[in-house]
Amino acid sequence: MTQEDRDLSVLEEKIGVIFSDKDLLRQALTHRSYINENRGFSNGHNERLEFLGDAVLELAVTDYLFNKYPERPEGDLTSFRAALVNTSALSEVAIAIEVNDYILLSKGESKDTGRARSYILADVVEALIGAIYIDKGFEKSRGFINSFVLSRTEEIVEKNLWMDAKSRFQELAQAKEGQTPAYKVLEESGPDHAKKFISGVFLAEKLAGQGEGESKQDAEQNAATDALKKRDWK
Repeated sequence: MTQEDRDLSVLEEKIGVIFSDKDLLRQALTHRSYINENRGFSNGHNERLEFLGDAVLELAVTDYLFNKYPERPEGDLTSFRAALVNTSALSEVAIAIEVNDYILLSKGESKDTGRARSYILADVVEALIGAIYIDKGFEKSRGFINSFVLSRTEEIVEKNLWMDAKSRFQELAQAKEGQTPAYKVLEESGPDHAKKFISGVFLAEKLAGQGEGESKQDAEQNAATDALKKRDWK
């Protein structure tokens, strides 16, 4: 049995949606790279579904947060939403529903790990939401989002996990060690149009973590994330 012929009923059972159009579900699971490598494949790739699913996801999450937290300002709600729908959060959803077993990828893409795989997983979740919306309507797609995306809302809000990594690390560093983090660029490389930065975050002049990014801001955020992990400050 090829990847294309895999029985999707187990996945449907996990997500609580039985598709009328199985080809639509399979399309949501198909990465562009698979089409490029398998020219005879009859279905399309999932990028349009991802585009639609992103909009459905944003509306459902925004509506939920708006009604759940009537006293919180717009800035907080925006941060809550970002924490719920970012790449890391959506890739965790993909892992929870074991969607990785069903994604159609090229041989090259299937070897990707780490951040690259997280993007693929997150995109598939958005495409899946788009497919549910087309096949079953908004309420069914909202049901999926409630079950798998919004289930962590209270934990994120109560534990301040919605704060970006730099803000979180500064808050905890000041509370636990009485120190304010300082950031320095450790390395800069590449041409102007494709710069790469490696930044370090320091506490009392000691390197606490480092990270890479295409901007100084991204590198600093990744350095703060690294420092949080190294100190096990969740």
